[in-house]
Amino acid sequence: MRGLGGHPLVSRLRRRAERQRLIARGILGGGALRALSDRTRRIGPGDILCLVTLRDERARLPWFLDYYRGLGVRHFLMVDNDSSDGGADYLRAQPDVSLWWTDASYKAARFGMDWMNALLRRHGRGHWCLTVDPDEFLVYPHMDQRPLTALTSWLEASGRRSFPAMLLDMYPKGPIEDAFCAQGQDPFAVARWFDPANYSIQKNGYFGNLWIQGGPRRRAFFSHDPLASPALNKIPLVKWDARYAYVSSTHMLLPRGLNLVYDEDGGELISGCLLHAKFLSSFAAKSAEELDRRQHYGDSREYRAYHDGLHRGVDLWCSESREYRDWRQLEDLGLISRGSWA
Repeated sequence: MRGLGGHPLVSRLRRRAERQRLIARGILGGGALRALSDRTRRIGPGDILCLVTLRDERARLPWFLDYYRGLGVRHFLMVDNDSSDGGADYLRAQPDVSLWWTDASYKAARFGMDWMNALLRRHGRGHWCLTVDPDEFLVYPHMDQRPLTALTSWLEASGRRSFPAMLLDMYPKGPIEDAFCAQGQDPFAVARWFDPANYSIQKNGYFGNLWIQGGPRRRAFFSHDPLASPALNKIPLVKWDARYAYVSSTHMLLPRGLNLVYDEDGGELISGCLLHAKFLSSFAAKSAEELDRRQHYGDSREYRAYHDGLHRGVDLWCSESREYRDWRQLEDLGLISRGSWA
């Protein structure tokens, strides 16, 4: 397939130049980060790392850290983008967290990805690295019996360097503003519902990744313009190398081969989901703040759609909604796959 540059060789050269540019941006972007607690010397050779950019997420942090510790993450590398809610003080007290602070523009840093690429290059080389937002929670096959190290060992033995996970928006039954989640509480005790279908998939010929859209955000906030709805495809777990770089959030990477996380011959490769705990009672205030800051993609067009929908009193629950149980349910629905990992 011919890429954006026409001839396949031209496309390869363009992707190589783009990768080098992104790596250089990451090196420069790292200069905006000031270490508040650098414990990276404690990282062991086989440790799985988790990387996060956050702003004013103090209420989420206890559950987030405990969830990923329970899966097998051994060290967290976190960037605080000028929070004012005390989250930085909380994180500085955590022995398995290295924390950096910046008041630089999230938008100018490619929505934080320059910072993530900087830390991945500096500390992630040779490690399986999980790059997520503080409201994203990885679910994968056999997770109730096998830690992340079992998954990464199997991926490595299978010659795989990256692992995909579709973003699965979770929501409450009833008004979003009533879905209160206390500090340290499991958000999925409150936002327990999801769309079992209503997803579209396309292939990006240039980068080779799949582009997935749909779910409750498309039907509730973007029904007038479905193609503008947020992308749900993510590749959050990667065995990092200094030659790698995230291109757009965790939707796609370079080199291009890292994006080929599916079977083009009709079979199934292993995949997971990221349960997305976005739609809680704090969502309205967060949307208003982000709309005002205009630090997100497309001049915060996504948050404008959320703001308008909330004013209309949108309810994400519908008769087709499913209540979440476990990873086996998601496999039965075709939302994740164990592939050949028996």
